[in-house]
Amino acid sequence: MKTLNPQHIGLVLGSFFAFVHLLWVVMNALGFAQWYLDFVTSLHFVNNPFSLQPFDITRGLLLVVVTFFVGFLWGYVFAFIWNKVHEMVK
Repeated sequence: MKTLNPQHIGLVLGSFFAFVHLLWVVMNALGFAQWYLDFVTSLHFVNNPFSLQPFDITRGLLLVVVTFFVGFLWGYVFAFIWNKVHEMVK
């Protein structure tokens, strides 16, 4: 098995998380987010109990930044554990 670079895996996962949440922020800004929530919950045979708050660019940017760091941390920890298990298996 190949060892993983924790910084690279963290950047990839953090970037992915941030991108997905950036799409959510854009959907919210354009007014499509509530429709999307209603649609997805109806596909699961569930009534949507949530309503969205008015768009706020500061909160949207904070969401993207926080999810990047959470994704980075998850990726870093995953790669660290992967490498430790890889060392034990050798």
